[in-house]
Amino acid sequence: MTTPRDLLIITMDVASSAPVGQGDLSLALAGAELIDLGEARALTLDDDRIVPADPQGALGDRLLDEAASALTREAPYETVEDWLWRRGRGLSSAYLDALGEEGGTTRSRHQWIPFRSDTTTLTDSPARRRAADRWTSGEPVLAFLAAAVGVHEEPAEDAATLVDDRVVTVLAAVNDAVRELEAVRQRRSIENAAFDNIWRGQ
Repeated sequence: MTTPRDLLIITMDVASSAPVGQGDLSLALAGAELIDLGEARALTLDDDRIVPADPQGALGDRLLDEAASALTREAPYETVEDWLWRRGRGLSSAYLDALGEEGGTTRSRHQWIPFRSDTTTLTDSPARRRAADRWTSGEPVLAFLAAAVGVHEEPAEDAATLVDDRVVTVLAAVNDAVRELEAVRQRRSIENAAFDNIWRGQ
C-alpha cells in the first residue's frame, strides 16, 4: 500500500468532528504522493522545487506511476505548492475509484429512501487493516497528513524531530495549501451572503 491510499482509508475510517473536505483531501493526497515518490527515490527536493529522478525499482502502484510521469522534467522545475494545486485537482475521486476497483469499498443502497444517494463504505480488506495498523502505531507522516485535513489534532512533537527535511517541506506546503483553500471558501461564503443580502434589499 501507499501513503495516499492509507490516508484516504483513514479519513473514511476514523471519526472526526467534521467531514473531510474533498479539496483538502486532494491536496494532502498530492503531498502524500510526493513523500512516497521521494522514498522511492523518484525525486529529490532542491529547496522547494521538485527534481525528478529515475525510481529505484518499480513503484507498484498505478496512481503513483501516474504521479511520477506527471512530474515536470525541465528546469527550473515545479514547486511543491504548484504541484499540490495541479496534481491535486480531483485526486481524491481518483483514489476512491481505485480503491473501489480493488474491492476496498462497497456502496450501500437505500432502496426504501427516495432521492437518497448511495454511500461508500470500506470493506474489511487487507488494505484497511494495514492502514489501521499504521495509524494506531502513530506513524508520523500519516499522522501529520491526517491532521492537515482535520481528522485529528496535530502530533505534539515538532515534525522536524520526527521526519527528514524533505518531508517537512512537503507537510508545510500541504498545511499552507489547505489553509489557503479554506480562506477561499470563507471569501466565497462572505461574497455569496452579501449577494443574497442585496437581493433581499438589506
